[in-house]
Amino acid sequence: MIDFKNVVMEYPNGTVALKGISLHIEDGEFVFIVGHSGAGKTTLTKLLLCEEKPTSGHLIVGNYDLSRIPNYKIPHYRRELGVVFQDFRLLPNKTVYENVAFAMQIVGTPARKIRRRVPAILNTVNLSDKHNSFPEEISGGEQQRVALARALANNPKVIVADEPTGNIDPEMSLEIMNLLLKINKLGKTVIVVTHEKELVDYYQQRVIMIKDGVIAEDRVGGMYE
Repeated sequence: MIDFKNVVMEYPNGTVALKGISLHIEDGEFVFIVGHSGAGKTTLTKLLLCEEKPTSGHLIVGNYDLSRIPNYKIPHYRRELGVVFQDFRLLPNKTVYENVAFAMQIVGTPARKIRRRVPAILNTVNLSDKHNSFPEEISGGEQQRVALARALANNPKVIVADEPTGNIDPEMSLEIMNLLLKINKLGKTVIVVTHEKELVDYYQQRVIMIKDGVIAEDRVGGMYE
């Protein structure tokens, strides 16, 4: 469960990026967050990732109140999130397998569990045959699938995909979106932040449009003009 309750985000320079938004996302939902540049999408994402804290209001994710969370608890909270970025952020000197395994190693997962889980995740994203490849040896779409596999590594409850198709071609974009839908059907909450109208229109999921720091629309269907 994700609850924004009258969340305001004002930056030190006086810019008010979010103007008292209230929003509820149920466990297991698939949601698009859309809006033009500067609308507040990036700020909303940063709040979810606990990179910023709201100026006022409450942001509840599961058992955490992110408006009041102490800094020492933030790493524990982030383990419940899987994040996919536009620029992949893979480690260039590690193979596909090692990139996914590393996400588990840094949280202290036993080696035996890593050896069992990583191949299963790579199979989920159709990359079993690329496990020994380095990022520079695979396509952009395949790199984004590695990033998605890494996001799944620690079995998070929520996947946040920030412009996940921004650096790949249209065919690969559909593949990534289909994988995100597959993951959603496994019970994960999936939030996709995007500006790509064609994808949003095609998939006909819940769409939340942010405009000038407020929620302008919240409905099931395509993106708005």
